[in-house]
Amino acid sequence: MAKVLCVLYDDPVDGYPKTYPRDDLPHLDGYPGGQTLPTPQGVDFTPGQLLGSVSGELGLRKFLESRGHTLVVTSDKDGDGSEFDRELADAEIVISQPFWPAYLTPERIARAPKLKLAVTAGIGSDHVDLDAAIAHGVTVAEVTYCNSISVAEHVVMMILSQVRNYLPSHQVVLDGGWNIADCVARSYDVEGMHIGTVAAGRIGTAVLRRLAPFDVHLHYTDRHRLPAEVERELNLTFHPSAAEMVPHCDVVTINAPLHPETEGLFGDELIASMKRGAYLINTARAKIADRDAVVRALESGQLAGYAGDVWYPQPAPADHPWRTMPYQGMTPHISGSSLSAQARYAAGTREILEDYFGGSPIRDEYLIVDGGKLAGTGAHSYSTR
Repeated sequence: MAKVLCVLYDDPVDGYPKTYPRDDLPHLDGYPGGQTLPTPQGVDFTPGQLLGSVSGELGLRKFLESRGHTLVVTSDKDGDGSEFDRELADAEIVISQPFWPAYLTPERIARAPKLKLAVTAGIGSDHVDLDAAIAHGVTVAEVTYCNSISVAEHVVMMILSQVRNYLPSHQVVLDGGWNIADCVARSYDVEGMHIGTVAAGRIGTAVLRRLAPFDVHLHYTDRHRLPAEVERELNLTFHPSAAEMVPHCDVVTINAPLHPETEGLFGDELIASMKRGAYLINTARAKIADRDAVVRALESGQLAGYAGDVWYPQPAPADHPWRTMPYQGMTPHISGSSLSAQARYAAGTREILEDYFGGSPIRDEYLIVDGGKLAGTGAHSYSTR
C-alpha cells in the first residue's frame, strides 16, 4: 500500500469554516476549447468547500484510506526538520500546490527512493525539479486547465485595479478621507490602451478574450503562434519575442510557465525598454521578473504599477521588498485557489490517483514528465536544462 504525502496551506486563522457565503457553485459543462472537466469515479466532498487547506485534505482521506493507503497532510514544508522532509523518505506520492509549494529539489528527490508520482493540485509544476524527476523516473502530473479561468479573471481584475488606481482609492475610504484628487491623480481608462501577454496558452488566451470587450489593442508573444482565425477574431498583433512586444504596450501581463528560457526575463534591460509608466502584471511565476529590478522601476517611475500574485520563495518572508514597494497590488498567490477552482483541482487530483492506482494511463494533458522525459503538456510548455 502507498504512502501519500500531501502538502497544503494552513487553515484560516479563525478555524476551518462551518458555513460559506454561497450555497452552491455554478454548473460547468466543460472547459473552453472542448477539453473535458475532471472525471473521477467519485468525490467525497461538496463543491464549494475549502479543500486546499490542511483540514480540507483535497477530499482524499476517505478514498485513500478505504483502499489501504496512508495519507499524511501537512503545511510544514520548509526548513531543517520540516514534517515534509521527515515524511518524504518513504512516500510513494507527493501532492502539492503552486500556492503553497513543496519544493521537490534534486536533493529531496534523491532522498525519496520510493517516490513514483508528484502531483500538482493546480497548474504549474516548476516547484518540482523536472530534470531530477526525469533522472529518477518520477512521473509529474498536474490538473491542467482546472484554474486557468480563475487566474485569467484575477489578471483582468489586477489590470483594472492598477490602471484605475482602485486600491489607494479604497484605502482613502477606509481611512475616513474624501480627497478625490488624491484618488484620480493616478487613474486612467484602459480603453484604447495596448495590452500584451507574454505567452498565449490557456491562461494567456483566456485573458485576451476577457480584455477584448474593453476596446483595447491586444498583443501577444508565444513560441507557439495562435491559429489565424483566433488572431482575426480577437484582432491580435503577434510579436516573435517579448523584447519586440513590450515597447508597444501600456500593460504587459506575464502568463508563461517558469523554465530556463523565462527565468529572469523581466530584468532591468527589458523593463527599461517598456513605455515609461507602463504596468506589469505577473500571476505566472515570481522568478520570471527580477525582484530588485521591479522595485527599482517602480521607484524611478519607469513602471506606473506592478500587480503580482506570485512570490519567491512562497510563503514570502515578512521583509520581502514586494510587500512595501510603491504602486503595487500584490496578493499572496490566491489567483488560482478560489473555492470554484478548488473543486476542480481536487477532483482532478482524485482522477490522477484513480488512474495511478488502477494502472490506467493518466490523461496526456495532465502529464508533465512521464517515462523519463517531458510528456503531454510538459513537452508543449516546458524546457529542461
